[in-house]
Amino acid sequence: MSVWIAIGVTAVGCYAVKLLGLLVPAGALERPLVRRLAALLPVALLAALTAQQTFADGQRLVLDARAAGVAAAAVAQKQRAPKQLKYEEHT
Repeated sequence: MSVWIAIGVTAVGCYAVKLLGLLVPAGALERPLVRRLAALLPVALLAALTAQQTFADGQRLVLDARAAGVAAAAVAQKQRAPKQLKYEEHT
C-alpha cells in the first residue's frame, strides 16, 4: 500500500510543480539570468544523471567497465570523432 501512496504523492507533486510554472509571470521568464539558467539546466541535469548512473551502484562508488566506456567516449569526443554519418540521398 505504501507504494501507491508514494505514486499518489509523486503525481500530486508533479501537478503542483506544473501549476506553479504556469503561475510565473511572463516578465520573470524574460530576464537574462533566467534565460541563461534555463539553457544550462538540462545539460547539468543530464551530466549529473550520467555520472550517477556510471559511477554509483546503490550506495557505493564503483569504477568498472561503465567508467571505461565514458572515458573512451570522452577521448573520442576530444579527438573530434564524427558525430553522425552523413546521409546521401540517391535519386
